[in-house]
Amino acid sequence: MYHTQSPEEYDVVIMGAGFVGVCQARHLLLNIPNIKIALIDPRPEERTQKDLKLGESMVEVAALFVGKELGLYDYMTENHPPKYGLNFHWAKDPTKTETTDDYYHIWNNRQTLLASFQMNRAKFERDLLKMNKAMGAVFYPGRVVDVDLTPGDAIKTVKVKVEDSYLELRAKHVIDGAGRKFIIGKKTDNLLFGAENLFGVDTGSAWVRVKNVDRTIFHNGYDPNGATCSHYYGTNHWFGHGHWLWMIPTEKDSKEISIGISQHRSAIPDNQINTQEKFYAFLKANHKILYWLVMSGENVDFHYLPRISHTSKTFFSPDNWYVLGDAACIFDPFYSLGTTMIAFAIESVTEIVRAKLAGEPDAERKRAAYNEFNLTYTRINNHLIKEHDKQLGNASIMSWRIYQDYMWWFGVIVPMYAGKWHLDLDFIPRYVKGVQTNLNGYSEHLCQQFSELVAQGKNIGFMDCYRADQLLGNYHPLEHFDNFVENTKLEPRRCNIFACMKYTSFYTAIWYALFLWKGFGFGLLKPRNLYYLFYHLNNAIQCAIGEIIYKRFTKDLPANSQIAKMRQEFTTYRHQPQLQKWIENVEVSVGKEFNRSVVGANDQRS
Repeated sequence: MYHTQSPEEYDVVIMGAGFVGVCQARHLLLNIPNIKIALIDPRPEERTQKDLKLGESMVEVAALFVGKELGLYDYMTENHPPKYGLNFHWAKDPTKTETTDDYYHIWNNRQTLLASFQMNRAKFERDLLKMNKAMGAVFYPGRVVDVDLTPGDAIKTVKVKVEDSYLELRAKHVIDGAGRKFIIGKKTDNLLFGAENLFGVDTGSAWVRVKNVDRTIFHNGYDPNGATCSHYYGTNHWFGHGHWLWMIPTEKDSKEISIGISQHRSAIPDNQINTQEKFYAFLKANHKILYWLVMSGENVDFHYLPRISHTSKTFFSPDNWYVLGDAACIFDPFYSLGTTMIAFAIESVTEIVRAKLAGEPDAERKRAAYNEFNLTYTRINNHLIKEHDKQLGNASIMSWRIYQDYMWWFGVIVPMYAGKWHLDLDFIPRYVKGVQTNLNGYSEHLCQQFSELVAQGKNIGFMDCYRADQLLGNYHPLEHFDNFVENTKLEPRRCNIFACMKYTSFYTAIWYALFLWKGFGFGLLKPRNLYYLFYHLNNAIQCAIGEIIYKRFTKDLPANSQIAKMRQEFTTYRHQPQLQKWIENVEVSVGKEFNRSVVGANDQRS
């Protein structure tokens, strides 16, 4: 074996060429001209279909990122299954789970305003790696054995084993996207494990992939009065005590699906679910429809991950190292939010790297703000799973919980991402402060109330997050309070996030009042409940004031600069009722072609 040092100094070295690595590389290449990037991964470029892992589905933010920011709408449409929202199912009787008729459902009944995708991870990663190489990125098929994380802006060194030799790569910035290898996390003591650091979340996961399934076991596709979209091509969630299962179509031609469980250890110990035989036995006993489904096809593989959840103390270091994806955090695959957290993080890292390479004076301020934003946003997603072990199997309580989660997802998170507010240095500290206050107060209080109602065995009704007939007026959680989609307000600050937060806070107050009345009756009048009721109304008022200020400062800002430019150009447009000549050109072209044919024939004779 021998050591060599790469003569090239890279702007960025990315450890890991999975979803995080290839997406980060492409985003950097698209946004920073002439950037020098190296990708390192021990897997070959041509990966097998068994090179698969948790995270086969996107929701709106991740779909916007991959389609819009990476320019992959055509690629995704041509190569990966569509996604028609999320569906949720609870058994009417846990002893009878043969068909979908044995479950209560929240069906996504339409294509959402922003389309999304399922994903074959192995194919996606393989294809994007090729695209990145074509754009100038360098790929090293090797294993990282060490990394020297020098302080500040000093050059970092990444030591890589490629076949029988060692190579040292020099870099200004180092990104760990290598997943659970935790290359940087272990070296910097940056990782946080254990339920005490994760709002009590303690989960494991088992999953299988099966191809050539008979999907009519799940649904025959005929539902003329129930939906205007496919049920099969949604991400289907199946609930029971202390667990939920996903069902995701990962490939169209092979009819391949992924079925897996997220199991809370307080309800299901590891040794009862950690082999394929035990997992299939669990399905047969608790969700027989899924058992029949996996048995109808050909098994591709089985995986068990005993510990899903962890997080990190720092995501983006002042020493120019960054942890993303599973290398940074994961809590639970519920709601398919892993790729969304990655989308926020990648855009943050690109802007930090761009600012530092350009020597901008506020580069460190951006690094600190984006680190705080991403830590805060991931804590929201962590808290979404709190006390799921007690609540998942309760159809009534979980339907209310999902309804509220949807309110904030579509009402705030999606428009915040679309308007690039997560990169706005004035907005971030206000948002972070509000989220921290909410997590420590209202969210904790509400979570306790959910668990209290579960313990009491109360049925407070069934909320359907897709319908517009359950709250005030015609409100539904998928509603956007700004026309950022219709008017393509996709540039920074164009989307009116303050209007979105104002109305979401107002409808949350309405939702909470109804929840309190259904769950606690006149207990609604308890001081703590009233405090949080007026807390949301006060937030709505504060956001309304923020909206007034926002409108004042953006009144001359066009919704979309491309459209504004086109409209300006159109002021000089004049209709010209004429056609350009073409027959003469055709005759000349035909004549030339004839002459070439004659000459060619004569040449052959001679």
